[in-house]
Amino acid sequence: MAKLSVNICGIEFRNPVMPAAGPPVRNGAMAKAAAAGGAGGIVTKTVSVVPADVPRPCMAEVKGGFLNAELWSELPKEQWLEHEYQEAQETGLPLIIGIGYTADQIKEMSRLVKPFADALELSTHYVGNDISPITGAVKAAKDGADVPVFVKLSPHNNIQEIALAVEESGADGLVMINSFGPCLGIDIETGRLYMGSKDGYGWLSGSAIRPLALRCVFDAARAVKIPIFGVGGISSGRDAAEMLMAGASAVQICTSAIIKGPGVYGKIAAQLNDFLDSHGYDAVDDIKGLAVKKFAEHEFRTSPKVPVVDEELCRLCSICETSCPYQAISRTNVLKIDEKECFGCGLCVSRCPQRALTISV
Repeated sequence: MAKLSVNICGIEFRNPVMPAAGPPVRNGAMAKAAAAGGAGGIVTKTVSVVPADVPRPCMAEVKGGFLNAELWSELPKEQWLEHEYQEAQETGLPLIIGIGYTADQIKEMSRLVKPFADALELSTHYVGNDISPITGAVKAAKDGADVPVFVKLSPHNNIQEIALAVEESGADGLVMINSFGPCLGIDIETGRLYMGSKDGYGWLSGSAIRPLALRCVFDAARAVKIPIFGVGGISSGRDAAEMLMAGASAVQICTSAIIKGPGVYGKIAAQLNDFLDSHGYDAVDDIKGLAVKKFAEHEFRTSPKVPVVDEELCRLCSICETSCPYQAISRTNVLKIDEKECFGCGLCVSRCPQRALTISV
């Protein structure tokens, strides 16, 4: 069995899979459910000075992803301070307390939650180009509590610039990414919008944003030295491994926990262990940042390379042949790729369920 425990900023997590701040950790009871479900640590739903007035309806599953018009916690801070945090502490797991949103609010909340927090996670949901609201939030949190401060970032285009600025402002780690939006979903049976928000918009999460989250983590990991919690569309151990390879030190789960329940944390951790074992890795750290290291060998080219077929693995299932945009693949008793017609696009490699096709990149 591989070593799943990870140490981040001096905090020991039994495994690198934990909740993301959101409905699955909306109170202390759900924090306990997450712990029982196998989470390696607890991240609480973001709390601010006043409770959120959440529009209804505020969640909908859409093809390939999930829409939400959720805000911060709808529970008053007094309830969290008097009951919910204490119950969450009873899990015995590291407790990362989510707080938001402005620097003034964060300064007040950081002082209030300090007795319960092993670390703070700051949410600003800021999507502009001026970095000062984020760096100001870091300073406010640092002034209020002497614990590691992790900053959750939206999927900015200039993520490296922002990540570096946040690191330089004193943040101890990054959490990325927030849900993406605004987006729109329509129930075509009724013509009504899914979200009950003022403009009908929601924010996209789930599998649809995983490639975006991977890009952000990959870019940030090449720019900063502080640890990163990868968030966005993780629903399996392989997804978690992919995020760790992109440079994350741990992962957080929200959408899958909503859809599948709190047992998903332990399931993903077990699948991650199986992946590590089957690939000969001894620990989570063995794959952390692997894609960043491999990128040093990356070759940019425009000339095609033809995929290689492993005939022992190939089942002649026709998936690659059917979806080849260049009609370069045919089947008789073996799979054949026409080198003159093959564009080297790589689609067949990604679609083969048997991993019988490979192409050097």
